[in-house]
Amino acid sequence: MTSETPVLSFEAASKLGKVAAVDTSRVLIAVENAALLPRAAVGSLVAIQGSTAQEFLIGMTERVTRQLREQTAQPDPMVPTTLEVEVVPDDALRVTLLGTYRSVDGTVRNRFKRGADSFPQIDRDCFLIEGGNLQRFMGLLGKELDDKQRLELGTFVLDQTAAAIANGDKFFQRHASILGSTGSGKSWCVSLILERASARKHSNIIVFDMHGEYASLAKPPATSGSVAPTAIASQFKIAGPGDLDKPPANALFLPYWLLNREEMLSMILDRSDQNAPNQASRFTSHVRTLKEAALGTAHADVKATFTVDSPIPYKLADLLAHLTTDNTTKGVGKNGPVKGDWEDKLTRFITRLEAKAEDRRYGFMFKPPAAALEYDWLAKQVLSLLSPGASKHGIKIVDFSEVPSDVLPVVAGVFARLLYDVQFWMEPEKRTPFVFVCDEAHLYLPVKEDADAVEKQALYCFERIAKEGRKYGVSLLVVSQRPSDVSRTILSQCNNFLILRLTNDQDQNVVRRLMPDSLASVLDGLPLLDTGEALLLGDAILLPARIRLNMPKIAPLSQTRDFWREWGEREPDGAAVKAAVETLRRQSRGFIAGV
Repeated sequence: MTSETPVLSFEAASKLGKVAAVDTSRVLIAVENAALLPRAAVGSLVAIQGSTAQEFLIGMTERVTRQLREQTAQPDPMVPTTLEVEVVPDDALRVTLLGTYRSVDGTVRNRFKRGADSFPQIDRDCFLIEGGNLQRFMGLLGKELDDKQRLELGTFVLDQTAAAIANGDKFFQRHASILGSTGSGKSWCVSLILERASARKHSNIIVFDMHGEYASLAKPPATSGSVAPTAIASQFKIAGPGDLDKPPANALFLPYWLLNREEMLSMILDRSDQNAPNQASRFTSHVRTLKEAALGTAHADVKATFTVDSPIPYKLADLLAHLTTDNTTKGVGKNGPVKGDWEDKLTRFITRLEAKAEDRRYGFMFKPPAAALEYDWLAKQVLSLLSPGASKHGIKIVDFSEVPSDVLPVVAGVFARLLYDVQFWMEPEKRTPFVFVCDEAHLYLPVKEDADAVEKQALYCFERIAKEGRKYGVSLLVVSQRPSDVSRTILSQCNNFLILRLTNDQDQNVVRRLMPDSLASVLDGLPLLDTGEALLLGDAILLPARIRLNMPKIAPLSQTRDFWREWGEREPDGAAVKAAVETLRRQSRGFIAGV
Protein backbone atom coordinates (compact mmCIF):
# COMPACT_ATOMS: atom_id res chain seq x y z
CA MET A 1 0.00 0.00 0.00
CA THR A 2 1.36 3.42 -0.96
CA SER A 3 0.71 6.64 0.92
CA GLU A 4 -1.70 7.58 -1.91
CA THR A 5 -3.93 4.55 -1.28
CA PRO A 6 -6.73 5.12 1.25
CA VAL A 7 -6.26 3.11 4.43
CA LEU A 8 -10.01 2.50 4.72
CA SER A 9 -11.86 1.26 1.67
CA PHE A 10 -15.22 -0.43 2.15
CA GLU A 11 -17.37 -2.65 -0.02
CA ALA A 12 -21.09 -3.15 0.32
CA ALA A 13 -20.54 -6.41 2.23
CA SER A 14 -18.86 -4.46 5.08
CA LYS A 15 -21.85 -2.19 5.63
CA LEU A 16 -23.42 -2.77 9.04
CA GLY A 17 -26.29 -0.34 8.85
CA LYS A 18 -27.15 3.29 9.37
CA VAL A 19 -26.98 5.89 12.12
CA ALA A 20 -30.28 5.86 14.03
CA ALA A 21 -29.53 8.19 16.96
CA VAL A 22 -26.72 10.51 18.12
CA ASP A 23 -26.10 11.52 21.73
CA THR A 24 -22.88 13.61 22.04
CA SER A 25 -20.07 11.02 21.99
CA ARG A 26 -22.36 7.97 21.62
CA VAL A 27 -24.07 6.80 18.45
CA LEU A 28 -26.79 4.19 17.97
CA ILE A 29 -26.47 2.13 14.78
CA ALA A 30 -29.46 0.30 13.35
CA VAL A 31 -27.96 -2.90 11.94
CA GLU A 32 -29.22 -3.91 8.51
CA ASN A 33 -26.72 -6.69 7.75
CA ALA A 34 -27.57 -9.33 10.36
CA ALA A 35 -24.78 -11.59 9.12
CA LEU A 36 -22.17 -9.08 10.32
CA LEU A 37 -23.58 -8.74 13.82
CA PRO A 38 -21.68 -11.72 15.35
CA ARG A 39 -18.40 -10.16 14.12
CA ALA A 40 -19.20 -6.75 15.61
CA ALA A 41 -18.17 -7.73 19.14
CA VAL A 42 -17.72 -5.36 22.04
CA GLY A 43 -14.43 -3.53 21.50
CA SER A 44 -14.45 -3.81 17.72
CA LEU A 45 -13.98 -0.72 15.55
CA VAL A 46 -16.51 0.79 13.17
CA ALA A 47 -16.34 3.63 10.66
CA ILE A 48 -19.23 6.04 10.13
CA GLN A 49 -19.35 8.05 6.92
CA GLY A 50 -18.54 11.68 7.67
CA SER A 51 -19.57 14.89 6.00
CA THR A 52 -17.43 14.12 2.92
CA ALA A 53 -16.49 11.00 1.02
CA GLN A 54 -12.90 11.31 2.35
CA GLU A 55 -13.93 11.38 6.02
CA PHE A 56 -14.94 8.65 8.45
CA LEU A 57 -15.73 8.97 12.15
CA ILE A 58 -14.08 6.08 14.01
CA GLY A 59 -15.87 4.51 16.95
CA MET A 60 -15.59 1.55 19.29
CA THR A 61 -18.47 -0.82 19.89
CA GLU A 62 -19.56 -0.78 23.52
CA ARG A 63 -22.86 -2.61 23.30
CA VAL A 64 -24.41 -5.13 20.89
CA THR A 65 -28.14 -5.91 21.15
CA ARG A 66 -30.70 -8.03 19.36
CA GLN A 67 -34.37 -7.69 20.21
CA LEU A 68 -37.16 -9.74 18.72
CA ARG A 69 -40.47 -8.22 17.72
CA GLU A 70 -43.60 -9.50 16.14
CA GLN A 71 -44.96 -8.09 12.92
CA THR A 72 -47.55 -8.98 10.37
CA ALA A 73 -46.15 -11.05 7.56
CA GLN A 74 -46.76 -10.28 3.90
CA PRO A 75 -50.11 -11.78 2.78
CA ASP A 76 -49.96 -15.08 0.92
CA PRO A 77 -51.38 -14.54 -2.60
CA MET A 78 -52.97 -17.96 -2.37
CA VAL A 79 -54.74 -17.15 0.91
CA PRO A 80 -55.06 -13.34 0.92
CA THR A 81 -57.53 -13.25 3.76
CA THR A 82 -55.12 -14.93 6.22
CA LEU A 83 -52.46 -12.71 7.86
CA GLU A 84 -49.78 -14.47 9.85
CA VAL A 85 -47.58 -12.99 12.58
CA GLU A 86 -43.84 -13.50 12.23
CA VAL A 87 -40.94 -12.80 14.62
CA VAL A 88 -38.16 -10.55 13.25
CA PRO A 89 -34.96 -9.30 14.90
CA ASP A 90 -34.06 -5.66 15.58
CA ASP A 91 -30.26 -5.49 15.73
CA ALA A 92 -28.41 -2.46 17.09
CA LEU A 93 -24.95 -1.29 18.10
CA ARG A 94 -24.03 1.43 20.58
CA VAL A 95 -20.76 3.05 19.58
CA THR A 96 -18.43 5.48 21.36
CA LEU A 97 -16.78 7.99 19.04
CA LEU A 98 -12.97 8.08 19.31
CA GLY A 99 -11.57 10.05 16.40
CA THR A 100 -11.67 11.10 12.77
CA TYR A 101 -9.94 9.51 9.78
CA ARG A 102 -9.43 11.41 6.53
CA SER A 103 -7.98 9.87 3.40
CA VAL A 104 -7.10 13.41 2.28
CA ASP A 105 -6.45 16.20 4.79
CA GLY A 106 -5.02 19.18 2.94
CA THR A 107 -1.70 18.01 1.57
CA VAL A 108 -1.53 15.02 3.92
CA ARG A 109 -2.84 11.57 3.00
CA ASN A 110 -4.30 9.07 5.48
CA ARG A 111 -4.46 10.97 8.75
CA PHE A 112 -6.18 9.89 11.97
CA LYS A 113 -6.76 12.39 14.76
CA ARG A 114 -8.34 12.05 18.15
CA GLY A 115 -11.81 13.54 18.60
CA ALA A 116 -14.69 14.10 16.22
CA ASP A 117 -14.80 17.40 14.33
CA SER A 118 -18.53 16.94 13.73
CA PHE A 119 -21.32 14.66 14.86
CA PRO A 120 -22.50 11.93 12.52
CA GLN A 121 -25.69 12.61 10.63
CA ILE A 122 -28.80 10.45 10.80
CA ASP A 123 -28.90 7.69 8.16
CA ARG A 124 -25.16 7.88 7.47
CA ASP A 125 -23.68 4.50 6.54
CA CYS A 126 -21.71 2.56 9.15
CA PHE A 127 -19.06 -0.04 8.27
CA LEU A 128 -17.28 -2.71 10.30
CA ILE A 129 -13.46 -2.30 10.27
CA GLU A 130 -11.95 -5.77 9.85
CA GLY A 131 -9.52 -7.73 7.73
CA GLY A 132 -7.22 -5.61 5.59
CA ASN A 133 -8.91 -2.39 6.67
CA LEU A 134 -8.18 -3.21 10.32
CA GLN A 135 -4.54 -4.09 9.66
CA ARG A 136 -3.92 -0.92 7.70
CA PHE A 137 -5.74 1.27 10.22
CA MET A 138 -3.91 -0.13 13.25
CA GLY A 139 -0.62 0.36 11.43
CA LEU A 140 -1.58 3.98 10.85
CA LEU A 141 -1.67 4.79 14.59
CA GLY A 142 2.10 4.96 15.02
CA LYS A 143 2.88 6.01 11.47
CA GLU A 144 3.70 9.65 12.18
CA LEU A 145 6.12 8.88 15.03
CA ASP A 146 9.80 8.92 14.13
CA ASP A 147 12.37 6.60 15.68
CA LYS A 148 13.15 9.17 18.38
CA GLN A 149 9.58 9.03 19.71
CA ARG A 150 8.52 5.41 19.26
CA LEU A 151 7.90 3.42 22.43
CA GLU A 152 6.87 -0.08 21.36
CA LEU A 153 4.97 -1.90 24.10
CA GLY A 154 3.42 -4.91 22.38
CA THR A 155 0.71 -5.70 19.87
CA PHE A 156 -2.96 -4.78 19.58
CA VAL A 157 -5.39 -7.48 20.68
CA LEU A 158 -7.66 -6.49 17.77
CA ASP A 159 -4.85 -7.08 15.28
CA GLN A 160 -1.82 -8.92 16.64
CA THR A 161 0.17 -8.22 13.47
CA ALA A 162 0.22 -4.50 14.31
CA ALA A 163 2.70 -3.16 16.87
CA ALA A 164 1.26 -1.07 19.71
CA ILE A 165 3.46 2.02 19.63
CA ALA A 166 3.12 4.92 22.05
CA ASN A 167 4.67 8.35 21.81
CA GLY A 168 7.60 8.08 24.22
CA ASP A 169 7.82 11.84 24.73
CA LYS A 170 4.16 12.23 25.64
CA PHE A 171 4.19 9.08 27.79
CA PHE A 172 6.82 10.50 30.14
CA GLN A 173 6.18 14.24 29.75
CA ARG A 174 2.78 14.26 31.39
CA HIS A 175 3.17 11.57 34.05
CA ALA A 176 1.95 8.01 33.65
CA SER A 177 0.50 5.25 35.78
CA ILE A 178 0.62 1.46 35.65
CA LEU A 179 -2.24 -0.07 37.62
CA GLY A 180 -3.24 -3.70 38.07
CA SER A 181 -4.07 -6.37 40.61
CA THR A 182 -1.32 -8.56 41.98
CA GLY A 183 -0.23 -11.14 39.41
CA SER A 184 -1.57 -9.16 36.44
CA GLY A 185 1.90 -8.39 35.04
CA LYS A 186 2.80 -4.95 36.47
CA SER A 187 6.42 -5.80 37.18
CA TRP A 188 6.87 -7.27 33.72
CA CYS A 189 5.36 -4.09 32.27
CA VAL A 190 7.76 -1.89 34.27
CA SER A 191 10.72 -4.04 33.21
CA LEU A 192 9.63 -3.78 29.57
CA ILE A 193 9.45 0.03 29.73
CA LEU A 194 12.84 0.21 31.44
CA GLU A 195 14.27 -2.10 28.80
CA ARG A 196 12.96 0.15 26.03
CA ALA A 197 14.29 3.26 27.80
CA SER A 198 17.73 1.69 28.25
CA ALA A 199 18.16 1.78 24.47
CA ARG A 200 18.18 5.58 24.61
CA LYS A 201 21.73 6.88 24.79
CA HIS A 202 21.17 9.16 27.79
CA SER A 203 18.11 7.72 29.54
CA ASN A 204 17.63 8.96 33.09
CA ILE A 205 15.22 6.91 35.25
CA ILE A 206 15.25 6.31 39.01
CA VAL A 207 13.24 3.32 40.25
CA PHE A 208 11.91 3.17 43.80
CA ASP A 209 12.23 -0.59 44.33
CA MET A 210 10.35 -1.51 47.48
CA HIS A 211 10.95 -5.27 47.45
CA GLY A 212 14.23 -5.75 45.61
CA GLU A 213 12.44 -7.26 42.61
CA TYR A 214 14.25 -5.19 39.96
CA ALA A 215 17.75 -6.21 41.08
CA SER A 216 17.82 -8.60 38.11
CA LEU A 217 18.02 -5.63 35.72
CA ALA A 218 21.39 -4.73 37.23
CA LYS A 219 22.61 -8.32 37.65
CA PRO A 220 20.69 -10.52 35.20
CA PRO A 221 20.71 -14.20 36.14
CA ALA A 222 21.86 -16.70 33.55
CA THR A 223 19.19 -19.15 32.43
CA SER A 224 20.02 -22.81 32.00
CA GLY A 225 22.26 -23.33 29.01
CA SER A 226 22.59 -19.67 28.07
CA VAL A 227 24.70 -16.64 28.86
CA ALA A 228 23.22 -14.00 31.17
CA PRO A 229 21.73 -11.00 29.34
CA THR A 230 23.55 -7.67 29.47
CA ALA A 231 22.64 -5.51 32.47
CA ILE A 232 20.52 -2.44 31.67
CA ALA A 233 20.63 -0.69 35.05
CA SER A 234 22.85 0.29 37.96
CA GLN A 235 21.81 -0.71 41.45
CA PHE A 236 21.82 1.27 44.67
CA LYS A 237 20.29 0.57 48.04
CA ILE A 238 19.30 2.64 51.02
CA ALA A 239 21.84 1.48 53.59
CA GLY A 240 20.55 -1.14 56.03
CA PRO A 241 21.72 -2.01 59.54
CA GLY A 242 24.34 -4.37 58.12
CA ASP A 243 25.87 -1.67 55.94
CA LEU A 244 26.80 0.87 58.61
CA ASP A 245 30.24 -0.40 59.63
CA LYS A 246 31.57 -1.09 56.12
CA PRO A 247 29.23 0.59 53.63
CA PRO A 248 29.30 -1.03 50.18
CA ALA A 249 29.99 1.19 47.20
CA ASN A 250 26.35 1.23 46.13
CA ALA A 251 24.90 2.11 49.56
CA LEU A 252 23.02 5.40 49.79
CA PHE A 253 22.74 7.45 52.96
CA LEU A 254 20.21 10.21 53.62
CA PRO A 255 21.79 12.09 56.55
CA TYR A 256 19.52 13.88 59.00
CA TRP A 257 20.80 17.26 57.82
CA LEU A 258 19.21 16.67 54.39
CA LEU A 259 15.75 16.72 55.96
CA ASN A 260 13.98 20.03 56.10
CA ARG A 261 12.45 21.30 59.31
CA GLU A 262 9.00 19.77 58.79
CA GLU A 263 10.34 16.38 57.70
CA MET A 264 12.56 16.09 60.76
CA LEU A 265 9.84 17.20 63.16
CA SER A 266 7.33 14.79 61.64
CA MET A 267 9.53 11.92 62.86
CA ILE A 268 10.60 13.33 66.25
CA LEU A 269 7.93 15.73 67.49
CA ASP A 270 4.80 14.55 69.30
CA ARG A 271 2.22 17.17 68.35
CA SER A 272 0.03 16.17 71.29
CA ASP A 273 2.76 17.12 73.78
CA GLN A 274 1.88 20.41 75.50
CA ASN A 275 5.51 21.48 75.08
CA ALA A 276 5.55 20.71 71.32
CA PRO A 277 5.73 24.40 70.29
CA ASN A 278 8.72 24.98 72.59
CA GLN A 279 10.47 21.86 71.31
CA ALA A 280 9.95 22.85 67.67
CA SER A 281 11.16 26.38 68.37
CA ARG A 282 14.41 25.34 70.03
CA PHE A 283 15.10 22.68 67.41
CA THR A 284 14.69 25.24 64.62
CA SER A 285 16.86 27.82 66.33
CA HIS A 286 19.72 25.44 67.05
CA VAL A 287 19.71 23.81 63.60
CA ARG A 288 19.98 27.21 61.95
CA THR A 289 22.82 28.23 64.27
CA LEU A 290 24.72 24.98 63.63
CA LYS A 291 24.36 25.28 59.87
CA GLU A 292 25.54 28.87 59.98
CA ALA A 293 28.59 27.86 62.01
CA ALA A 294 29.34 25.00 59.60
CA LEU A 295 29.47 27.42 56.66
CA GLY A 296 32.08 29.58 58.40
CA THR A 297 33.93 31.98 56.14
CA ALA A 298 34.63 29.50 53.34
CA HIS A 299 31.09 29.78 51.95
CA ALA A 300 30.20 33.39 52.62
CA ASP A 301 27.90 33.60 49.58
CA VAL A 302 25.76 30.69 50.86
CA LYS A 303 25.86 32.04 54.40
CA ALA A 304 24.27 35.28 53.26
CA THR A 305 21.09 33.62 51.96
CA PHE A 306 20.73 30.12 53.44
CA THR A 307 17.68 29.03 55.47
CA VAL A 308 17.04 26.42 58.14
CA ASP A 309 15.95 24.02 55.36
CA SER A 310 19.16 24.37 53.31
CA PRO A 311 21.03 21.01 53.11
CA ILE A 312 24.15 21.95 55.07
CA PRO A 313 25.92 19.32 57.20
CA TYR A 314 26.18 19.68 60.97
CA LYS A 315 26.87 17.24 63.82
CA LEU A 316 23.90 15.62 65.52
CA ALA A 317 25.88 15.45 68.76
CA ASP A 318 26.16 19.24 68.74
CA LEU A 319 22.38 19.57 68.32
CA LEU A 320 21.74 17.20 71.23
CA ALA A 321 24.24 19.12 73.36
CA HIS A 322 22.47 22.44 72.70
CA LEU A 323 19.05 20.94 73.43
CA THR A 324 20.31 19.34 76.63
CA THR A 325 21.79 22.65 77.76
CA ASP A 326 18.42 24.35 77.20
CA ASN A 327 16.65 21.58 79.05
CA THR A 328 18.87 21.79 82.14
CA THR A 329 19.78 25.47 82.40
CA LYS A 330 18.10 27.38 85.19
CA GLY A 331 17.09 30.99 84.97
CA VAL A 332 18.36 33.83 87.14
CA GLY A 333 15.90 35.54 89.48
CA LYS A 334 16.17 38.33 92.04
CA ASN A 335 16.74 35.88 94.85
CA GLY A 336 18.82 33.31 93.01
CA PRO A 337 18.23 30.51 90.48
CA VAL A 338 14.71 29.97 89.18
CA LYS A 339 13.24 27.49 86.69
CA GLY A 340 14.67 28.22 83.24
CA ASP A 341 12.61 29.19 80.22
CA TRP A 342 13.20 25.78 78.59
CA GLU A 343 14.03 23.68 81.64
CA ASP A 344 12.42 20.21 81.54
CA LYS A 345 10.34 21.18 78.50
CA LEU A 346 12.55 19.39 75.99
CA THR A 347 13.06 16.08 77.82
CA ARG A 348 10.67 14.00 75.71
CA PHE A 349 11.91 15.52 72.47
CA ILE A 350 15.54 14.75 73.36
CA THR A 351 14.60 11.20 74.37
CA ARG A 352 12.80 10.54 71.09
CA LEU A 353 15.67 12.00 69.07
CA GLU A 354 18.25 9.90 70.94
CA ALA A 355 16.13 6.76 70.51
CA LYS A 356 15.97 7.29 66.74
CA ALA A 357 19.69 8.05 66.57
CA GLU A 358 20.61 4.84 68.42
CA ASP A 359 18.30 2.57 66.41
CA ARG A 360 20.42 0.88 63.72
CA ARG A 361 17.37 0.59 61.46
CA TYR A 362 17.63 4.35 61.03
CA GLY A 363 21.40 4.22 60.56
CA PHE A 364 21.14 5.42 56.94
CA MET A 365 19.91 8.70 58.43
CA PHE A 366 21.51 9.11 61.86
CA LYS A 367 24.74 7.09 61.46
CA PRO A 368 26.11 8.16 58.08
CA PRO A 369 29.84 7.73 57.31
CA ALA A 370 32.19 10.51 58.37
CA ALA A 371 32.50 11.65 54.76
CA ALA A 372 28.81 12.63 54.81
CA LEU A 373 29.66 15.57 57.06
CA GLU A 374 31.87 17.08 54.37
CA TYR A 375 30.47 19.99 52.39
CA ASP A 376 31.17 18.40 48.95
CA TRP A 377 29.62 15.02 49.80
CA LEU A 378 26.10 15.94 48.65
CA ALA A 379 27.13 16.96 45.13
CA LYS A 380 28.94 13.64 44.65
CA GLN A 381 25.87 11.66 45.74
CA VAL A 382 23.54 13.59 43.45
CA LEU A 383 25.95 13.23 40.52
CA SER A 384 25.94 9.45 40.91
CA LEU A 385 22.16 9.47 40.48
CA LEU A 386 21.51 12.25 37.96
CA SER A 387 24.73 12.25 35.95
CA PRO A 388 26.34 8.82 36.27
CA GLY A 389 28.70 9.30 33.34
CA ALA A 390 29.07 7.41 30.07
CA SER A 391 30.50 4.31 31.78
CA LYS A 392 27.38 3.70 33.88
CA HIS A 393 23.72 3.03 33.15
CA GLY A 394 21.11 5.76 32.96
CA ILE A 395 18.57 3.57 34.75
CA LYS A 396 19.13 3.44 38.50
CA ILE A 397 17.40 0.86 40.72
CA VAL A 398 17.22 2.09 44.32
CA ASP A 399 16.36 -0.68 46.79
CA PHE A 400 14.23 0.58 49.71
CA SER A 401 13.48 -2.89 51.09
CA GLU A 402 15.45 -2.40 54.34
CA VAL A 403 13.89 0.96 55.22
CA PRO A 404 11.58 0.67 58.28
CA SER A 405 7.95 0.95 57.20
CA ASP A 406 7.17 3.71 59.73
CA VAL A 407 9.60 6.12 58.05
CA LEU A 408 9.41 4.79 54.49
CA PRO A 409 7.16 7.67 53.33
CA VAL A 410 9.42 10.43 54.63
CA VAL A 411 12.55 8.68 53.31
CA ALA A 412 11.03 8.28 49.84
CA GLY A 413 9.84 11.89 50.02
CA VAL A 414 13.24 13.26 51.06
CA PHE A 415 14.97 11.27 48.33
CA ALA A 416 12.58 12.56 45.64
CA ARG A 417 12.54 16.12 46.97
CA LEU A 418 16.34 16.34 47.04
CA LEU A 419 16.71 15.37 43.37
CA TYR A 420 13.75 17.51 42.34
CA ASP A 421 15.17 20.54 44.16
CA VAL A 422 18.51 20.11 42.41
CA GLN A 423 16.68 20.03 39.07
CA PHE A 424 14.57 23.04 40.11
CA TRP A 425 17.62 25.20 40.88
CA MET A 426 19.62 24.10 37.83
CA GLU A 427 20.02 26.43 34.85
CA PRO A 428 17.01 25.65 32.57
CA GLU A 429 19.01 25.06 29.41
CA LYS A 430 21.30 22.55 31.18
CA ARG A 431 18.60 20.32 32.68
CA THR A 432 18.39 16.69 31.60
CA PRO A 433 14.88 15.30 32.17
CA PHE A 434 14.46 12.31 34.47
CA VAL A 435 11.65 10.05 35.69
CA PHE A 436 10.79 8.63 39.11
CA VAL A 437 9.26 5.15 38.85
CA CYS A 438 7.21 4.89 42.07
CA ASP A 439 6.74 1.15 42.51
CA GLU A 440 4.20 0.04 45.15
CA ALA A 441 3.08 3.68 45.41
CA HIS A 442 0.29 2.87 47.86
CA LEU A 443 2.94 2.21 50.54
CA TYR A 444 4.16 5.82 50.69
CA LEU A 445 1.70 7.91 48.65
CA PRO A 446 -1.59 7.24 50.46
CA VAL A 447 -4.88 9.08 50.16
CA LYS A 448 -4.36 12.37 52.02
CA GLU A 449 -7.28 11.85 54.41
CA ASP A 450 -5.69 8.58 55.60
CA ALA A 451 -2.13 9.91 55.92
CA ASP A 452 -0.33 10.50 59.20
CA ALA A 453 2.20 13.28 59.81
CA VAL A 454 5.10 11.31 58.30
CA GLU A 455 3.15 10.25 55.19
CA LYS A 456 1.91 13.80 54.58
CA GLN A 457 5.50 14.99 54.20
CA ALA A 458 6.07 12.49 51.39
CA LEU A 459 2.73 13.39 49.83
CA TYR A 460 3.66 17.07 49.79
CA CYS A 461 6.90 16.30 47.91
CA PHE A 462 5.35 14.00 45.32
CA GLU A 463 2.22 16.10 44.82
CA ARG A 464 4.45 19.08 44.13
CA ILE A 465 6.31 17.05 41.50
CA ALA A 466 3.00 15.86 40.02
CA LYS A 467 1.74 19.44 39.71
CA GLU A 468 4.92 21.26 38.71
CA GLY A 469 7.51 18.68 37.63
CA ARG A 470 6.73 18.83 33.92
CA LYS A 471 8.04 22.41 33.78
CA TYR A 472 11.41 21.33 35.14
CA GLY A 473 11.86 18.02 33.36
CA VAL A 474 10.80 15.70 36.21
CA SER A 475 8.09 13.11 35.64
CA LEU A 476 6.39 10.33 37.61
CA LEU A 477 5.52 6.77 36.61
CA VAL A 478 3.19 5.61 39.39
CA VAL A 479 2.84 1.83 39.83
CA SER A 480 0.31 0.27 42.20
CA GLN A 481 -1.93 -2.73 42.72
CA ARG A 482 -4.35 -0.66 44.84
CA PRO A 483 -5.20 2.63 43.08
CA SER A 484 -7.93 3.22 45.66
CA ASP A 485 -5.18 3.64 48.28
CA VAL A 486 -3.06 6.07 46.22
CA SER A 487 -3.29 9.86 46.45
CA ARG A 488 -6.08 11.12 44.19
CA THR A 489 -4.11 14.30 43.51
CA ILE A 490 -1.16 12.36 42.09
CA LEU A 491 -3.27 9.98 40.00
CA SER A 492 -5.35 12.84 38.62
CA GLN A 493 -2.18 14.47 37.28
CA CYS A 494 -1.32 11.35 35.24
CA ASN A 495 -2.29 11.71 31.58
CA ASN A 496 -1.29 8.22 30.47
CA PHE A 497 -2.45 4.90 31.86
CA LEU A 498 -1.48 1.28 31.37
CA ILE A 499 -4.25 -0.53 33.19
CA LEU A 500 -3.88 -4.27 33.67
CA ARG A 501 -6.45 -6.59 35.20
CA LEU A 502 -8.30 -4.99 38.14
CA THR A 503 -10.80 -7.13 40.01
CA ASN A 504 -11.59 -4.94 43.02
CA ASP A 505 -14.68 -2.73 42.66
CA GLN A 506 -13.13 0.17 44.59
CA ASP A 507 -10.03 0.15 42.40
CA GLN A 508 -12.13 0.02 39.24
CA ASN A 509 -14.24 2.96 40.41
CA VAL A 510 -11.15 5.06 41.10
CA VAL A 511 -9.88 4.41 37.57
CA ARG A 512 -13.29 5.23 36.07
CA ARG A 513 -13.34 8.60 37.84
CA LEU A 514 -9.99 9.43 36.26
CA MET A 515 -11.29 8.82 32.73
CA PRO A 516 -13.66 10.83 30.53
CA ASP A 517 -17.25 9.55 30.54
CA SER A 518 -16.88 8.53 26.90
CA LEU A 519 -14.30 5.89 27.90
CA ALA A 520 -16.29 4.40 30.79
CA SER A 521 -17.44 1.46 28.70
CA VAL A 522 -13.87 0.69 27.61
CA LEU A 523 -13.01 0.05 31.28
CA ASP A 524 -15.83 -2.45 31.82
CA GLY A 525 -13.55 -5.23 30.62
CA LEU A 526 -10.85 -4.68 33.27
CA PRO A 527 -11.67 -7.85 35.27
CA LEU A 528 -11.49 -9.92 32.06
CA LEU A 529 -8.00 -8.95 30.92
CA ASP A 530 -5.53 -11.80 30.64
CA THR A 531 -2.16 -11.70 32.40
CA GLY A 532 0.09 -9.44 30.34
CA GLU A 533 -2.80 -7.61 28.71
CA ALA A 534 -3.48 -3.95 29.38
CA LEU A 535 -5.61 -1.03 28.32
CA LEU A 536 -3.42 1.79 27.02
CA LEU A 537 -5.10 5.17 27.28
CA GLY A 538 -3.95 8.76 27.29
CA ASP A 539 -2.01 11.37 25.37
CA ALA A 540 0.69 8.93 24.28
CA ILE A 541 -1.59 7.03 21.89
CA LEU A 542 -4.25 8.26 19.51
CA LEU A 543 -6.70 5.42 20.10
CA PRO A 544 -7.56 3.81 23.47
CA ALA A 545 -6.53 0.23 22.89
CA ARG A 546 -6.32 -3.17 24.47
CA ILE A 547 -2.80 -4.43 23.94
CA ARG A 548 -0.79 -7.55 24.69
CA LEU A 549 2.50 -6.50 26.25
CA ASN A 550 5.77 -7.86 24.95
CA MET A 551 7.84 -9.96 27.34
CA PRO A 552 10.97 -8.23 28.67
CA LYS A 553 14.29 -9.89 28.01
CA ILE A 554 15.19 -9.69 31.72
CA ALA A 555 12.44 -10.86 34.03
CA PRO A 556 11.96 -9.12 37.40
CA LEU A 557 12.30 -11.14 40.59
CA SER A 558 8.54 -11.21 41.12
CA GLN A 559 7.37 -14.27 39.26
CA THR A 560 4.32 -15.96 40.72
CA ARG A 561 5.34 -19.23 42.38
CA ASP A 562 3.76 -22.49 41.25
CA PHE A 563 2.50 -23.62 44.64
CA TRP A 564 0.92 -26.90 43.57
CA ARG A 565 3.81 -28.00 41.37
CA GLU A 566 6.50 -27.03 43.89
CA TRP A 567 4.69 -28.82 46.71
CA GLY A 568 5.01 -31.95 44.62
CA GLU A 569 8.66 -31.48 43.70
CA ARG A 570 10.56 -29.50 46.38
CA GLU A 571 10.92 -29.98 50.08
CA PRO A 572 11.61 -27.01 52.39
CA ASP A 573 15.29 -26.11 52.68
CA GLY A 574 16.19 -26.30 56.39
CA ALA A 575 19.55 -24.56 55.93
CA ALA A 576 17.88 -21.68 54.13
CA VAL A 577 15.39 -21.27 56.99
CA LYS A 578 18.23 -21.09 59.53
CA ALA A 579 20.08 -18.57 57.38
CA ALA A 580 16.92 -16.48 57.12
CA VAL A 581 16.61 -16.40 60.90
CA GLU A 582 20.12 -15.00 61.15
CA THR A 583 19.33 -12.49 58.41
CA LEU A 584 16.29 -11.43 60.44
CA ARG A 585 18.48 -10.90 63.47
CA ARG A 586 21.01 -8.90 61.47
CA GLN A 587 18.24 -6.87 59.84
CA SER A 588 20.19 -7.01 56.59
CA ARG A 589 19.05 -8.34 53.23
CA GLY A 590 22.35 -8.16 51.40
CA PHE A 591 21.57 -11.32 49.44
CA ILE A 592 18.69 -9.49 47.74
CA ALA A 593 20.62 -6.33 47.03
CA GLY A 594 23.42 -8.40 45.57
CA VAL A 595 26.09 -6.72 47.69
